Amino acid sequence: MSLIAINTSQNVNINFNTASVGERILAFGIDMLIKGAYLLVTYLIFFRVFNLGAFFNTLDNWSVMAVIIIITLPIHIYTLVCESLLEGQTFGKKAVRIKVVKIDGFQAGFGDYLIRWFFRLVDVFSNSGVVGLISMIVSKNNQRLGGIASGTAVISLKNHVTISHTILENLKEDYLPVFPQVIALTDNDVRIIKENYQKALKSDDRQILSKLSSKIKEILKLDIDSTKFTERRFIDIIIKDYNFYTGKDI
Repeated sequence: MSLIAINTSQNVNINFNTASVGERILAFGIDMLIKGAYLLVTYLIFFRVFNLGAFFNTLDNWSVMAVIIIITLPIHIYTLVCESLLEGQTFGKKAVRIKVVKIDGFQAGFGDYLIRWFFRLVDVFSNSGVVGLISMIVSKNNQRLGGIASGTAVISLKNHVTISHTILENLKEDYLPVFPQVIALTDNDVRIIKENYQKALKSDDRQILSKLSSKIKEILKLDIDSTKFTERRFIDIIIKDYNFYTGKDI
């Protein structure tokens, strides 16, 4: 499992673990079980209940093929539809807690999912999936050919989340906010700020603290006296002030 750095719209890098080959195979297996269940139910309904086999006997081969394609269409477009509607996840990916994201930090769109789906013909269904497996093993971000072509990767969402990993802070009842300008930030902005702030504290990375502090000041147009607010204290207050004004636990 490797790390992938995604640059956000706030020009801050966040590191994610890429999904392992095992996780992706497990998600694929779950999706295949779902498709298999659909085929079984479809078979029982159309061939056992409605006796579609007798109807097929009245059709030519091309017509039979057309009916079969229509019946099995949900299986063929399952991945494309799920990833488009579930923001980069199929039901298998949801179960395993992995997700498709754009490497450049933007939300993957339908065009990206379409490219990934098209390349599945080569990655997954040619040579029993060997091409896709080799590509995931040798590529930098464990990407299939479809991921490389679309600029996407699959990340793991299995983080051990505690209250400290959210934007929620335990505030004292008499807490007084300092910077009302924080209401200009979004939940996602503050989440990104807090995640990087905590990482910088753990690694004692003063450069990240400095860049993060400067970026916040730039966005909120704040002119802060550095003698009164150290970078650590400033960022900590920003997070607490946002929580004070919004009271959101995300």
